Amino acid sequence: MNDLINIENKILVIRGQHVMLDRDLAGLYGVETKRLNEQVKRNLERFPEHFCFPLDEKEKKELVANCDRFRTLKHSSFNPYAFTEQGVAMLSAVLRSETAVKVSIDIMNAFVAMRRFLFPNAQVFQRLDRIEAKQLETEHNIETIFTLMDKYKIEDKQGIFVQGQIFDAYAVFQGLIQKAQKEIILIDNYIDLSVLERFSKKNQGVKVTIYTAPNTPISRLDETKFNTQYPTLAIKYTSTMHDRFLILDNAEIYHIGASLKDLGKKCFGFTKLEEAAIIIKAIMQNI
Repeated sequence: MNDLINIENKILVIRGQHVMLDRDLAGLYGVETKRLNEQVKRNLERFPEHFCFPLDEKEKKELVANCDRFRTLKHSSFNPYAFTEQGVAMLSAVLRSETAVKVSIDIMNAFVAMRRFLFPNAQVFQRLDRIEAKQLETEHNIETIFTLMDKYKIEDKQGIFVQGQIFDAYAVFQGLIQKAQKEIILIDNYIDLSVLERFSKKNQGVKVTIYTAPNTPISRLDETKFNTQYPTLAIKYTSTMHDRFLILDNAEIYHIGASLKDLGKKCFGFTKLEEAAIIIKAIMQNI
């Protein structure tokens, strides 16, 4: 696993493609960068542009500016070569060694693992691109994306979200959900499957109880399916509540101005209520 993570950290995004640089590959294969590139030049017919391409000056400068381990490239007269996944696979054929074959398999697994991560999170990254387009112009690697996501883990006591701040609102409430260590109680008359999706990110072992209206579109089958992966969820029905509340570990309580399924669709606010114990007790007695 550590080897896989080490390889993933060397996969960059250049010209919209996931690639690895010649010097990183040479290090993994246990050969000199010069020898690796010599083998490529001797077999140019096997390395079309979508397999391997040299970085231009602008790309090299951006690489040096954003990655400390490439500082030595600053004064180099040679621009590094970038290899796509297909190019890496071809390298094992031209290098002709057991080590090259083994390492190439590990690298292929790293590319596959990265695709498995990126595909289900594509919409998140697209939203981040819109929000942070200016910052991401020259920061193309996965570490940058994680940095951008981390900044949304805020724990404000209150706030207002204007219409359209859908991602920001969900990011904040995702952070609240992940604060709970034992139990989460949601009181919300209007829930759907998107709300259950929010709770799939809760900490392991945290119990979730949702009080909602009897006509909720969530079925017992949905509840059962959720529990097979993310136990334990209990959906209960009530007609006595109007407002929405989120209770964490029976210690913190938030009043929410919008249903969790509609966060950010219209302007709304949320507030962390003081004297939580008294308020929670009063609410639970009236459900």
